[in-house]
Amino acid sequence: MNLPLAGIRIIAVESFGAGPYGSMFLADLGAEVIKLEDPDAGGDASRSVGPHFLGGKGDSHYFQTFNRNKKSLAINLKHPAGREVLLKLVAQADAVLNNLRGDLPAKLGLDYASLQQANPRIVCTHLSAYGRDNPRKARPGYDFLMQAEAGFMSLTGEPDGPPTRMGLSIVDFITGLTGALGLLAAIIGARNSGRGGDVDTCLFDVALHQLSYPATWYLNEGTATGRMPRSAHPSIAPVQLFKTADGWIMIMCMKEKFWLSLLEVIGRRDLAGDPRFATAAQRHQNLAAMTELLDREFSRLATAEWVDKLASVIPAAPVYDIARALDSDFVNSQGLVENLPHPARGDFRMLANPLKIDGRRLPGRVCGRLGQDSAGILAGIGLDAEQIRALQETGAIGAER
Repeated sequence: MNLPLAGIRIIAVESFGAGPYGSMFLADLGAEVIKLEDPDAGGDASRSVGPHFLGGKGDSHYFQTFNRNKKSLAINLKHPAGREVLLKLVAQADAVLNNLRGDLPAKLGLDYASLQQANPRIVCTHLSAYGRDNPRKARPGYDFLMQAEAGFMSLTGEPDGPPTRMGLSIVDFITGLTGALGLLAAIIGARNSGRGGDVDTCLFDVALHQLSYPATWYLNEGTATGRMPRSAHPSIAPVQLFKTADGWIMIMCMKEKFWLSLLEVIGRRDLAGDPRFATAAQRHQNLAAMTELLDREFSRLATAEWVDKLASVIPAAPVYDIARALDSDFVNSQGLVENLPHPARGDFRMLANPLKIDGRRLPGRVCGRLGQDSAGILAGIGLDAEQIRALQETGAIGAER
């Protein structure tokens, strides 16, 4: 398959979710992504995240989820000889990506000021918790903290419940993609100008940016959006969950025509003339009464029956748990789950990349053991077997494990 990022080399100093998620997209699209992993620390910390491991605690389901299609080089960046190896790698690379604490890239020499002599075109992309240029730069930070401080938890859950985080580390993932976008844009710029530079984003900035239109409402009108019952939209109705005979269904009447179509399907055309529900604003104002009426109608049939009736008429979806979501016929028919054989498990399955190129899913392979690709990578920058052994003996390079 002809992948669009073939020929681009990215050096990644990363762990856990944000950086690895973003660089995984780059690797899936054909870039050569080389993970620099500290052998003394056991590599990327996510290799040891359970509860499910692959052939021991040096590899895990969690680790593979974020690191497909990457290579592993076990290297001690604090060792002088390890630093020399890094500079040789940078000389042949397009970008260096890290998701370290904000004060660490400069200390470890991973910023443009430290690497430009090795390669003036190098792009240094930094994904930190709070940024590298403010009083919080030395603070560690994780997704859940950002959901708390940026207001996400005040928007999630029922109005009478406690603040609630989203079920997934969505800030990590969006930050990873934001960083990958900035990295690619800077590579294009460097190829045009001959000069690279630093690209920064951080979990907090991305989380705050995701407040999107509720932020605009507050900044201009002082409107503080809060939690809505049934995961409802803050201004358009009905856009929310409704009870069915056996579960829940999500209905999204984002346009007036969808509201009228819904009334046709459920056999309640009379509600179109009810002044309480004449417009989206009035339906929102009378949300409790509308919910009670529509619950009564939806409770007549099972979720699957309603989806069949509504799917081609208005935006509607069943509410599934993870098992039903992944085992659905539609997911399987679309090739969204693929087999990526692992040395410890030949039937290892993962989610496929959501992008397609010319109608085809992007190819995937599992990431190797810690340091599995070290010899090949070092040979590629001109080191022979004796030099590689010497680096291993000094502790600058770790042995495969």
